[in-house]
Amino acid sequence: MFHTFLIKYAEIGIKGKNRYLFEDKLVSLVNRALKRIDGHFLVTKEAGRIYAEADGDFDDEEVIDVLTRVFGVADICPMMRVEDLGPEKLREQVIEYLREAYDDFHFTFKVDSRRINKAYPGTSETINADLGEALLEAFPDLRVDVHHPDVKVNVEIRKTGVNIYSKVIPGPGGLPVGTNGKSMLLLSGGIDSPVAGWMVAKRGVIIEAVYFHAPPYTSERAKEKVVDLAKLVARYSGPIRLHVVNFTDIQLYIYQQCPHDELTIIMRRYMMRIAEMLAEKNGCLSLVTGESIGQVASQTMQSLVCTDAACTMPVFRPLIAFDKQDIVEISEKIGTYETSIEPYEDCCTIFVAKHPVTKPLLHKIEKSEENLREKIGEMVKTAVDTEEVIWC
Repeated sequence: MFHTFLIKYAEIGIKGKNRYLFEDKLVSLVNRALKRIDGHFLVTKEAGRIYAEADGDFDDEEVIDVLTRVFGVADICPMMRVEDLGPEKLREQVIEYLREAYDDFHFTFKVDSRRINKAYPGTSETINADLGEALLEAFPDLRVDVHHPDVKVNVEIRKTGVNIYSKVIPGPGGLPVGTNGKSMLLLSGGIDSPVAGWMVAKRGVIIEAVYFHAPPYTSERAKEKVVDLAKLVARYSGPIRLHVVNFTDIQLYIYQQCPHDELTIIMRRYMMRIAEMLAEKNGCLSLVTGESIGQVASQTMQSLVCTDAACTMPVFRPLIAFDKQDIVEISEKIGTYETSIEPYEDCCTIFVAKHPVTKPLLHKIEKSEENLREKIGEMVKTAVDTEEVIWC
């Protein structure tokens, strides 16, 4: 077992003078993630590198599991970290590394050294040759393949010591959460919206969420399902504050006062209005939805135009050009799919017209909404004032 993990980042490396802000945020998030597991870790950074070093025993699979859910992490490399050694001692350490890392030595390999510390004798090419020769002598079953090796033994000779590693576990990539503002996610119990929240969080955005509950037409279990989904997304995004809004009276009023083929669009517009009010109240800069062009009647181009007109805040739709199968594959990868397909309906699936309008005209929708003028303002205010907040 190796007690140090090298944590690599990718996009952060091109952030110029602001790079240190992203690095510091990533260090903070790695620290937070590792506190969820047994064992004490010291997380440090140096130029282009972040390290997590364990003090005592730990479960390496558990460490890798939590680190693969920290946005901003490109790769995770269990490694041996040793002092800046001379050539002979380095040969011994590389042999020791391979002996600890592998049980079977019937594979091809190459050594890839980087001499960041220019005071170290030799060149990268001579170091590669020297270490390769040492490994062949120590493990006769090994074979060299410099073009397509099964194992690449990386040796980084830095001023602070030498890093030796060969196993590279992909991280989630993206940017550290908290480096790009905050958004309000319209979260339902379906497949799409949790994926949309995950995708926006991957770009460094803090997520809050709003769920529209319609008791008794939607069950308490439907709400619990959405809480479960928020918790699954929160494994990547960090804690999510979920705003549960009672939407029953508003839905019934729209159902009674408006043309039934326009119900979905008008209900959606009021969801957007309420979501915007909560977003402004909680310091969010945008809304996020799981809509994809043409997937359902409320997501045609004309329907999206009508929906957007209900609010002034930017609406981000990260799934806008995704096929359904693309979305399903991501939901399976992030672990939300099985929960999303549980058979508990949310308010988006009740009061649905048999023949909803697919090409609504904004002026007609606005005219139909005039039928709501008498009570809708007070209803919206009540819905916002009586929200339930759940930390997930």
